[in-house]
Amino acid sequence: MTHGNEKFVSQHLEIAGLIKHPITLDVGDLKKLAQQSIGDTPLTCQSGADMGKTGKLQGVLLRDVLERADVISKAHNDVKKIIVVATATDGYKVVFSWSELFNSPVGQGVVIFFQRDGKALDDDEGRIALISTQDIRTGPRHVKWLNKIEVIKVVD
Repeated sequence: MTHGNEKFVSQHLEIAGLIKHPITLDVGDLKKLAQQSIGDTPLTCQSGADMGKTGKLQGVLLRDVLERADVISKAHNDVKKIIVVATATDGYKVVFSWSELFNSPVGQGVVIFFQRDGKALDDDEGRIALISTQDIRTGPRHVKWLNKIEVIKVVD
């Protein structure tokens, strides 16, 4: 399905920033990682409005991808100062803290997905997307056309 969004379709996901192993993944690479199947999750916008449901999603946990890239943490407390920024081809960005991803229930539900109801994602979402299923309002951290994950230390 296309709605003039073909220019935003994401084919690859770059993992960059404060990591030992910068990597670029496509859908085929993501399918080789530990898979997560997420059932129908309500989509709720920032205002609280109901946006429907996600359908059955297939993908991988963001934290599994970050572990593969190996976040650089020189000092014991460095990870407490790290954020992870997910960016779409249209410039939309969302932020997670390292602690949120690795030390809270939220991390169990931050999924990079590439299939909905057994089919590849349409152009209106790109080939790769992300959602934080444990958020109360899931819409704001639903990233269509996901193409970059960046690990950044925000304070020294």
